[in-house]
Amino acid sequence: MTTADVAGPNSSSGGGASTLTALDVAQLVGGVLVGDATVQVHSVAPIERAGPNDISFLASKRYAHLAAKANPGVLLVTEELSSIAGPVRAKIVVRDPHAALLDVLPRLYVPRQRTPGIHPTVVIGRGARVGQGVEIGPWVTIGEGAVVGERVSIGAQSFVGPGVTIGDDCVLFPRVTLYAGTVLGRRVTIHSGAVIGSDGFGYVQKRGQHVKVPHIGRCIVEDDVEIGANTTIDRGSVDDTVIGAGTKIDNLVQIGHNVRIGRLCLLMAQVGVAGSVRIGDGCILAGQVGVSGHLEIGDGVRLGAQAGVISDIPPGETWSGYPARPHREALRAQAVLFKLAKLWNRLEKWLAEER
Repeated sequence: MTTADVAGPNSSSGGGASTLTALDVAQLVGGVLVGDATVQVHSVAPIERAGPNDISFLASKRYAHLAAKANPGVLLVTEELSSIAGPVRAKIVVRDPHAALLDVLPRLYVPRQRTPGIHPTVVIGRGARVGQGVEIGPWVTIGEGAVVGERVSIGAQSFVGPGVTIGDDCVLFPRVTLYAGTVLGRRVTIHSGAVIGSDGFGYVQKRGQHVKVPHIGRCIVEDDVEIGANTTIDRGSVDDTVIGAGTKIDNLVQIGHNVRIGRLCLLMAQVGVAGSVRIGDGCILAGQVGVSGHLEIGDGVRLGAQAGVISDIPPGETWSGYPARPHREALRAQAVLFKLAKLWNRLEKWLAEER
């Protein structure tokens, strides 16, 4: 058993190459190597499909039965699960296999290097400013007065509206749309099909008609935010819509006008947030959560999948269900509901006997 040095991977086979030895991996993640240090891996695979040239991980007892039959070349594993039998040639014991894998992936799958340049089909409006080292693909439109920072990558057929500001090192995948007045901080990533800064759904009943409320606010996306494919974020009506630094938003999410989301939040697939909601820092909204308008969700709140939020939630609480309520209360209510069928059968039987 060898305690790996955390100084860095062996330069002979690491160094950004697509093949690593078990020793390289152990040094890279600061783990304890058990087994053959010379095993080479060049890809990552789930434990049930991993082969002798793959690295995999085991972080939960739920998947322990798969480890006994698995045959990965290298296995990242917790100390608790490290004694599980299996034909693994090299185990690397770490505190958190998921986090360790994040250190390995960029070494096995080297990110595509940007190729600076502006395609000849790009249209750049009057007064727009484009920084150094940008990569702008075919048929991109950059509107009048827009500002594109340095080392920005903009994919094919994207639209950057008039007056948009894009900070340094942002990445826009193909067919991203930024409406006029949108502001992106630094290192923002936006995936294909996302629409940022469109008008919100705001109307006033007037003389028997739905009259649209003019949207004059901005959509501000702070540093290090990632926005998933086909997600839509509305601009403010009279206020700004703001997405806090470090927040990550999944695919197919809808965020309404004037919403303010704090720092380091996670919003998962098909979440819908209605207008003028305030969400604190570090919140987690699981898949298909729906939040009614004008609510306050405190810092560190967790919302279970498909929760329907119709009231304010204090900081640090976990809620679920519809209508959403504290998680334990929601579970008790669900348990009672499932018992109703049996109670009804007993009642019907008693009524029949009474007749």
